[in-house]
Amino acid sequence: MSDDLEINQKTGTSSKSVRLESREIQRILPHRYPFLLIDRVIEMEGYQRAVGIKNVTMNEPYFQGHFPGMPVMPGVLQVEAMAQLAGVLLLSRSGNENKLAVLLSIDEAKFRRSIIPGDQLRIEVDTIKIKARIVQVAAKITVNGEVASEANIKFMLVDKD
Repeated sequence: MSDDLEINQKTGTSSKSVRLESREIQRILPHRYPFLLIDRVIEMEGYQRAVGIKNVTMNEPYFQGHFPGMPVMPGVLQVEAMAQLAGVLLLSRSGNENKLAVLLSIDEAKFRRSIIPGDQLRIEVDTIKIKARIVQVAAKITVNGEVASEANIKFMLVDKD
């Protein structure tokens, strides 16, 4: 994992740029191939914000059936990718190492553009509210700067067992 201090030129505030590769993500999340939908985490600002990358290839197993001849990443997997990045953000917090981020609700989900093989997804999550064990995030996926999907997602942090 590499850390770099970045200064926002507009606001003058600083944040740590963190790079987590697949093995480090797998230490945090229980997901494994073919269901691990984040390739890298490129930014984490405390426990408030994270940015991740997913490279979509024709080799994704879901393209065999969704849709043959016109492959499109299913919306539910887009939401899952956003939820997984939120899980990395929430479970990276000290004291949450032995917890799981369990999905409670998905609100205001919108799918604005198809995601196809060759797209690189930039996944962003921002923490909206933390209340005891309940956390809500705003999440979005962009491709080449264009919003592909977005949702508000709520989680409950539960003990692993």
